[in-house]
Amino acid sequence: MTKITRLFDFPYHQLKTYNLDKAFNTKHNGEWQATSSQEYVDQANAISRGLLRLGVKPNDKIAVISSTNRTEWNILDIGVLQVGAQNVPIYPTICAEDYEYILNHSESIYCFVSDNEILEKLNAIKANTKLKNVYTFDDIKDENSWKEVLKLGEDKQNQPEVEAKKDAVNSSDLATLIYTSGTTGKPKGVMLSHNNLVSNVLNSENRVPFKYGKSKTLSFLPVCHVFERMILYLYQYCGAEIYFAESIEKMSDNLKEIKPNVMTAVPRLYEKVYDKIIAKGSELTGIKKSLFFWAVNLGLRFEPYGQNGWWYEFQLKIARKLIFSKWKEGLGGNLDIMVSGSAALQPRLTRIFAAAGLPIMEGYGLTETSPVISVNDMRNGGFRVGTTGKVIDDVEVKIAEDGEILVKGPNVMIGYYKDDAKTAEAIKGGYFHTGDIGEIDLNGFLKITDRKKEMFKTSGGKYVAPALLENEFKQSRFIEQIMVIGEGEKMPAALIQVNYDFVKEWAKRHDIPFTSNEDIILNMQLLARIQEEINIANANFGKWEQIKKFEITPDIWSIDAGHLTPTMKMKRKVIKQKYFSLIEKIYRG
Repeated sequence: MTKITRLFDFPYHQLKTYNLDKAFNTKHNGEWQATSSQEYVDQANAISRGLLRLGVKPNDKIAVISSTNRTEWNILDIGVLQVGAQNVPIYPTICAEDYEYILNHSESIYCFVSDNEILEKLNAIKANTKLKNVYTFDDIKDENSWKEVLKLGEDKQNQPEVEAKKDAVNSSDLATLIYTSGTTGKPKGVMLSHNNLVSNVLNSENRVPFKYGKSKTLSFLPVCHVFERMILYLYQYCGAEIYFAESIEKMSDNLKEIKPNVMTAVPRLYEKVYDKIIAKGSELTGIKKSLFFWAVNLGLRFEPYGQNGWWYEFQLKIARKLIFSKWKEGLGGNLDIMVSGSAALQPRLTRIFAAAGLPIMEGYGLTETSPVISVNDMRNGGFRVGTTGKVIDDVEVKIAEDGEILVKGPNVMIGYYKDDAKTAEAIKGGYFHTGDIGEIDLNGFLKITDRKKEMFKTSGGKYVAPALLENEFKQSRFIEQIMVIGEGEKMPAALIQVNYDFVKEWAKRHDIPFTSNEDIILNMQLLARIQEEINIANANFGKWEQIKKFEITPDIWSIDAGHLTPTMKMKRKVIKQKYFSLIEKIYRG
C-alpha cells in the first residue's frame, strides 16, 4: 500500500489490509445492516461517477446534514473527496437561518440530508441558496434519493475520469469546510486539508489500544463534529468494525448488542451514564447498598499505577469483582477504553470509571487543529487524572506569557474560509492561538485551566477563571449545568440548572412533594442542600473566587432553546440575556 496522504486512501488501505465483512453497520427497521470494505469502496466510486455526471467539479462544495451517524454519510464523504470536491458537514440541530448562512457562505451546490425533519427545515430556506438539488438518505415520497446518484454512477465508463481526479488531489489540498458551532457570532468555516486530518489520524493512532482488524467500535458523537470524523477515519485505518448508535435513548441497548471495545463521547454522556448507575445503586437496600457505595467511594479516590498502595489495590480488586464488573457488563462487557473530547471531563468521572476498569482517556483539541493536540494513554505511564494527556507526535505546544496554549504542526488548519483577518488573528508566527489557558507539568502532561475570553475581573480587580470553578461545582450530583458570572461586579455568583432527574429522586427520599420544576427550585430544603454543595466546592478556591450567591433557573438548558452549542458548550452571552432578571436579583436585590 502506498503511503496514506489523502482521506480517500483510508478505505483502500482497509480493503487491502483487513477486507472487513462488516466495515460499517447501521440499524434499519430493527436489523443491523452491514457494509463490507469492498462495498464501501465500490459505492464511493459509484458516488464519484454519479457526481461527475451531475457536473460536479474540483473545489465544488457538497453539504451534508444528518441527524444520526450512518453508513451513507461515509460513502458520500469519500465519493465527494475523490473528485476533488469538498464535503461541508452541517450540524443538524442549528436553526434554519444558520443552514442558510453556511450554504451561502460555502457556496454549496448540492445538499444531502438524512430525513424528513431536516428536509423540512432546509426547504424553508432552500430558495435563498445556490443549491441545484437536495438528496435524501431516507426514502421520502416525491423527494430525490441519494440512490439516484448511486444509480447515475452504475455505468463504470467514466471511472478513468474518477481515477484522474483522484490522482490530481494533493495532500495539501482543501478537503473539508467545518463550520464551528461558535458560542458567539456567525459560524466560522474552518478549512482543513487532507494532510491536516490524515496527519492527525496517523499521529493519534498509537494512543488508542486497538485489536487491529478485530476491534468493534460504537460511534455516537455527531460525525459533523471533527473529533468523531477523525476517529472514524482512525477506525478505518485500524480495521475496526464501526457500528452507529441509533440514539442516546438506545445507547444502552446498542452497547449490550454490539459489545464494543472502543467508544468516544463527550463528557455529558459519561455524566449521564454515571448518574444512571448511581440512581440504580440508590435503589438498593441493606448490605448491597452499603457495598455499592463503599465501591463508589473507593473509586472516587482512584490514582493510576498503584499510587494509593497495596491495601487500596487489594480493596479495589474486591470492588471490581463484586460491584464494578456489573458496570462493565452494563456497557457491553468488552469496553477496553472510552475516549472523551470537546469539553473538560470531571476528575471524579475519570477516577471512578478507571477504578471500574472502564478508563476514559481525556483528550484536547479544536476544530482548527483537526482536532487532537493531546490525549491520555493508559499504557506506558501516559495517564494522569485532571490532565488532557501528553501532546501527540509531530505537534508542538508552547505556553505564551499570558498562559495561552499555542500550537504548531501539520494538523493546524489552512485558515478560515473567506476570512483572512480572522486567520491572521488566529495564526501568528506559525502558531495557532487556541484561546485556551493551560500549563504543561514537568512530566509533559497538558492541563487546561480556562478559556482566555471567558476569564473576567471583579470590581475588586481580581481575576476569576469560570471554567475551573464550574468543573468543580459540576461534580455535585445536584448540579447539571452551572455558569459563573461576576464580570465587573463585587463578587462571583452562579446561575444553576439543577439535575432534575436526581432532584426528583432526592425529593422523594426526603418526602418533599415534587409537583413541578418551578415549585421544587423554591423549596428551602433543596436550596439549603445546594448551598452545602457550594460550600464544599468553595473550599478549594481563594476567597475572591468563591461563589457568594446563586440562583436556580426553572428550565433545562438545551441546544434547541439556545443555551448550548451543538457540541454542548454554554452560550454565555445568550444565557446572560435569558436570565437577566435573575442576575439583577443577585447583584441588585
